[in-house]
Amino acid sequence: MSSPIDPALLPPRQQFRFSFDVKRFEMPAKGATLSLDESFALPTFGSLDGEEPFAEVRMGWNPVGIVWQLIVAGRSQLPWCRESRLDESDGLQVWVDTRGTFNIHRASRYCHRFVFLPRGGGSASDQPLADQLLINRARENATPVRPRQLQAISRCTSSGYTLTAVAAAAALGGFDPEQQPRIGFTYAVLDRERGLQTLSTGPGFPYEEDPSCWAEAVLVGA
Repeated sequence: MSSPIDPALLPPRQQFRFSFDVKRFEMPAKGATLSLDESFALPTFGSLDGEEPFAEVRMGWNPVGIVWQLIVAGRSQLPWCRESRLDESDGLQVWVDTRGTFNIHRASRYCHRFVFLPRGGGSASDQPLADQLLINRARENATPVRPRQLQAISRCTSSGYTLTAVAAAAALGGFDPEQQPRIGFTYAVLDRERGLQTLSTGPGFPYEEDPSCWAEAVLVGA
């Protein structure tokens, strides 16, 4: 008979189920830039494991979809991004379970994985990119997204970048903020200079494929 796992052997983040509120954003006036202010910033649970966050991640929702904003500073060169190696590039990856099913270990069709890069697209590889990635071991894959259902806007310098990422409601199968305001969510910021920053669990745990590793995001203000 195996002995129970000693909680002291687990990273602190693994011992909690995290939940946080996500504010509703207002659509900008025609011609204005979509931006989230500091009040939309997500908590940085990695500090519980002694990790120093290097990126600020903001998140907001609206019936039209979900928006994230990533701010990374302290770099010495432009982000490393390759359209042929999306999951290895500098940028933001997000996982969303629109039904908030936290007791499953394999993704359902309501689980989505998106990647947003500050550059790597276009003929000169200097344009932002947004795409959908498959979730390993999923019981059923999410519906493929259509053009323009994912969008990215960025501003890059050699010292850092700001990335605004949008997933339209149509890209989020099962997205229903009024009836299902509690969703599963996690993110990973990949950066070849600064390292890896995650939300609810980190390396050593299968957050890339296991929805039970994700936090609960509550869409407030519906």
